[in-house]
Amino acid sequence: MPETARPQSPSASAAGPPDGISRAALWTAAAHAAEYLRAAPHVRDPWAAGFLHAAGFEGGPPGDGPMQRLLPDWQVVRSRFFDDHLLAAARSGCRQVVLLGAGLDTRAFRLDWPTGVHTFEVEDPAVLAFKEHVLDRGRPSCGRRTVVGADTTDTAAWGAALVAAGFDTGRPTAWLCEAPLYFLQPAEVESLVAAMTGLSAPGSTFGAECVNSATMSSPFVAPFMEALSTIGLSWNWRLAEPERWWAEHGWDAGVADLFTLPYVIERLSPYLPLVGAAAANCVFLTTGTLRAAS
Repeated sequence: MPETARPQSPSASAAGPPDGISRAALWTAAAHAAEYLRAAPHVRDPWAAGFLHAAGFEGGPPGDGPMQRLLPDWQVVRSRFFDDHLLAAARSGCRQVVLLGAGLDTRAFRLDWPTGVHTFEVEDPAVLAFKEHVLDRGRPSCGRRTVVGADTTDTAAWGAALVAAGFDTGRPTAWLCEAPLYFLQPAEVESLVAAMTGLSAPGSTFGAECVNSATMSSPFVAPFMEALSTIGLSWNWRLAEPERWWAEHGWDAGVADLFTLPYVIERLSPYLPLVGAAAANCVFLTTGTLRAAS
């Protein structure tokens, strides 16, 4: 069991996260840390509190609107959804798992992977160094874990680094972009997805959170967007029709019907009187498979 109280990282500051660590990643860690203390958590991440301590970071998103109040439960729901997706893909034959923009993700350690799964975490080297400081030689639950220090906006660099690290382009892969896509510019997303597609073998899958462009001006979302802009965290990439967009980029995709999932109903239904239907529609939890060659 990992320790949750470790010496503070030298680069940590009470005024903000260490260099290279995004506030959004730490907000997710805070949600996971709180969830881990529940009697029956939907996400079990015993390292999350250690990340917060090492970063010397407290607090959450700026502002105090309904989106800010819902966010921790949403982050737990999102993590659980993609946990289930990746485990299903691995059990169906995707023994390579690539976490693009992995941030403070600990799935290589906390999930019950099938035998033989190899996870790759692609992330900025400074973020990976911070993670290793907290993980402190923890033992992965997958067969192998490989970290790939690279900027995901530099397509040539991360693709080459991934292959050099042992990624096999001939094997089916489960890709995950849990949250970083919508912080990128549209051209950067196009480039990243094209590289992902080019590296994928038949049978590969993906998961990604995508922002619904139709809801950005809603009373629920707009104040949150304004608050994020004050700290330089804008949602730059947005979609109206995710299935169509992903099909044009080589993937058969679908959007989750969230309120068919018991853990979503349990955790998010209490917010619906406050936020209305926008709570279920402001983002798309999207998964898909590589389209067969014609």
